[in-house]
Amino acid sequence: MGVAGPPGPVMDRDEVDRALARLGAEHKAVEDSLLALQDHAGRRLLEGAELTGTTRDRWQSTERTITLLWAYFDAYTAALHDARELRARRRWPGREELAELTDRLRGESVHVAGGAQQQALLAESFSLERLVQRMNELYAASLDVVVTADAVWSALPARIDLLAAELGRTRSLAHSVGVRPGEHPAGDELESITQELTALRSQVVSDPLAFWQPAAGSSAPGGGRPDTGRYDTAARALEDIRREIEAVLAVRQDSEDRLLRLRDVLSRADRTLAEARAARGEVLAKIAASEVPAVSGPPTALQERLATAAEYRRHAQWHRLSPLLDSLEEEAEDELLRARESLTAVTAPLAVRAELRGRLDAYKAKVARLGAAEDPLLIERYDTARRMLWSAPCDLRVAEQAVLRYQQAVAEVLSGPRDARGGQW
Repeated sequence: MGVAGPPGPVMDRDEVDRALARLGAEHKAVEDSLLALQDHAGRRLLEGAELTGTTRDRWQSTERTITLLWAYFDAYTAALHDARELRARRRWPGREELAELTDRLRGESVHVAGGAQQQALLAESFSLERLVQRMNELYAASLDVVVTADAVWSALPARIDLLAAELGRTRSLAHSVGVRPGEHPAGDELESITQELTALRSQVVSDPLAFWQPAAGSSAPGGGRPDTGRYDTAARALEDIRREIEAVLAVRQDSEDRLLRLRDVLSRADRTLAEARAARGEVLAKIAASEVPAVSGPPTALQERLATAAEYRRHAQWHRLSPLLDSLEEEAEDELLRARESLTAVTAPLAVRAELRGRLDAYKAKVARLGAAEDPLLIERYDTARRMLWSAPCDLRVAEQAVLRYQQAVAEVLSGPRDARGGQW
């Protein structure tokens, strides 16, 4: 390094100190990102899953990339440490020391040897700035795999399970009216949908990246959406069969069909109210100073009238059954709507808390990206807001004010005077 000389003009003492401060902030941001990636739920799932196909190949490559990332980070850490030690030797470094510091901070002074997992990789040399860029590139590629797999696993298996449950109910209903495999085309189609959903779920779990549609023109990690084509096809086929079975029911016995639908609506209302009651307990335990509406009990009066309607049908009292069914259908839909509104109202504080958490973390990421993560005021206000949002019970009004104070502090810090390199004075 001494023979070649420093790259460009030799930095003065102030330039060295500013460069070290900026590199220290970048080091902290990179470290936080790597630790977040290490703790990401999607990464843990990928490590423990039996993967196949595209996901297996990409995850094997990503694991090697993550290992390389840590090797780069260790080299960056060591280089920054050495530069700091050199700067700390003398309060007023001489020309020779400044030249060496310039070489370390601007030149290709970081050397990374090929590791056991990168046997074909020769030793590489980077400047500290270029090494940060390289780590950011590898991190974005690794995060894309992790976030994408997690997004597919979070969306598709649950939807497939719900559709499979609906398929089970449809099959039971089909059997009750004689629609069975080998005896009716709809019965054969139900078997085909059952096999498709079983195969689809297995493939989604083992190869989630095969079910991802990247967003056109997006380079952000996780840009895109799960590919639901096969699921949507199965859902449409099941809906068609359900309508066909309902048509059979309508032809054979309209009253039985209406009673079954009434029971289903009231059952859904019952389950929704039960979910709302459970959610209310959770909200009361986790959210303070929030008005949580009470949740009523199940619609017992409607259940009693439904039992009366069944008795009317059993005894062929059609003149009484018809008006009773008309009123019951309207009231049951109202009951389901009320139950859903109750669930929405009860869980609203949790949604508010989730939005505040997301907003706080988004601003923290912005601060880190712009190199202001070490500002004492920002650290204090962020810790205060985070403690409020992640404590139980959480006072939403106080927490929201804490988040707003953090946002205001961020705006003030980031709008302050900056030097020619973009850092704050």
